[in-house]
Amino acid sequence: MPSRQFVLASNLEIKHGGILVVSHINAKMLPPASQTALRTIRTFQKSSFLARLASTLAILEQREGGLNSASLGAVTAGQKIGGSIHGFVAGKNIKGVAEQAAKVKGLEKIITVENEAYERGLPENYAPLLVENIKKGGYTHVIVGSSAFGKSVLPRVAALLDVQPLTDVMEIQSEDTFTRPIYAGNAILTVQSSDPIKILTVRQTSFPPAEQEGGSASIEEGTDPKAECPTQWVSENLAKSDRPELATAEKVVSGGRGLKSKEEFDRLIPPLADALGAAIGASRAAVDSGFADNSLQVGQTGKNVAPQLYLCAGISGAIQHLAGMKDSKVIACINKDADAPIFQVADVGLVGDLFEKVPELTEKLKA
Repeated sequence: MPSRQFVLASNLEIKHGGILVVSHINAKMLPPASQTALRTIRTFQKSSFLARLASTLAILEQREGGLNSASLGAVTAGQKIGGSIHGFVAGKNIKGVAEQAAKVKGLEKIITVENEAYERGLPENYAPLLVENIKKGGYTHVIVGSSAFGKSVLPRVAALLDVQPLTDVMEIQSEDTFTRPIYAGNAILTVQSSDPIKILTVRQTSFPPAEQEGGSASIEEGTDPKAECPTQWVSENLAKSDRPELATAEKVVSGGRGLKSKEEFDRLIPPLADALGAAIGASRAAVDSGFADNSLQVGQTGKNVAPQLYLCAGISGAIQHLAGMKDSKVIACINKDADAPIFQVADVGLVGDLFEKVPELTEKLKA
């Protein structure tokens, strides 16, 4: 029987360093059991090799000299992929934010760009900025949270890089395979990307913020293309509140169209939220009817929340609303219609007139 020659190549020079072992074996020459073992080895080698090659740029949001902790979910997502993770921040007086980001556990390096033009995160000039630094760093993955900022910037980045963006990712299965919701969360799609650079926005309720202590990342100045911005920042009018931030609150109280008017919404929902120490949310129907500000909207076209307790009153439970809150740990509802869809997802439900039950509940919570 002629001898079989197995050729192994090792210690190859590759772009990101590391060791690659490739076996040039004709699988057809082996018995079936050995063929299976060989396929397993090759799959392991490929996944291990890709994990070593992976390098992620996590886009960190900042505002007025402070780091947005919700955006740190991008770092957590990067840890699921493996490889090195660098953070990116840009804006005015960015040094303090960079030092704060350098303490985030899991980051190896912080890329900074000092320029007031990027302070507001306008996507028209922020996207070219990111593209320049992505190309310079040779990153395989770029991740940002599924916030208003992330949803406006990342598609532009993907277009400039000529790759397909993957939005609202809920789970990272491997360096090239991801899951995301479709049809308002009624179906989960598994996507495998062959693009050289994976551009992801990740659902912040699926990836908790990385720890903000314990890291010791280096800080490095990035490339500033100083691209012209056709958009001019004029002003903003933000609603300020002492209540917890809706997107990150542990308790949320939401009101829907069943409250019938803004006066009733303001009379019933805020006292109940105060009694629980909760943030206030609203359904799209309530927002469209003028009961609440659109910054309070929860749902497919609003904010995604995953609090420990989600208590809603006068909300029927349309799939668009459920898409934004069904990851809540405990869901409680008050509705006079016992057949309302919200009762199908609720852990605790109370059938009754909310104009009677909400004040009664509020008084008992205060007591």
